Amino acid sequence: MRRAKIKRGAATTDIPGGMTTAPENPYLRDAVMTATPEQLHLMLYDGAIRFCMQARDALERKEYDTSYDKLTRAQNIILEMESALRHDVNPGLSKRMAAVYNFLYRKLIEANVQRKTEAIDDALKVLRIERETWRMLVEKVSRVREGSGNTDERAARDGRIEPASTTISVEG
Repeated sequence: MRRAKIKRGAATTDIPGGMTTAPENPYLRDAVMTATPEQLHLMLYDGAIRFCMQARDALERKEYDTSYDKLTRAQNIILEMESALRHDVNPGLSKRMAAVYNFLYRKLIEANVQRKTEAIDDALKVLRIERETWRMLVEKVSRVREGSGNTDERAARDGRIEPASTTISVEG
């Protein structure tokens, strides 16, 4: 079993399974802790794209250990996004997104096993399209929340109405 060492201050800790943590970054921690679910998903796309680009660069330099680590991190992000799909809310959309995530995962595995930058390039094309789609969604959700949230929140504080949840359609 792989074991990773985590350094906290002067101490180093082994974690089974090879999980590693990044150095403490208070700005990143604050960004994650204050982000909306939509923004968190966008951050996952950013991370997957960043790791794929780093893996591609490492492959070109024939640094296979580094490329393996970066591709594995991107694969883990894809698996996390796939596991977060809510098939009970929208089965059709979830099925289509699962197919996209499956394609991405297979391309990253192919890149890792065959050491092919072309497979990373294929994955990056799709990741960038999906990231742009999510960026537009985040903007749309923000506009809706700003437009309707102010009056609803004020009325809720005054006891005139119950707070309502915001629902955004991503289709059509």
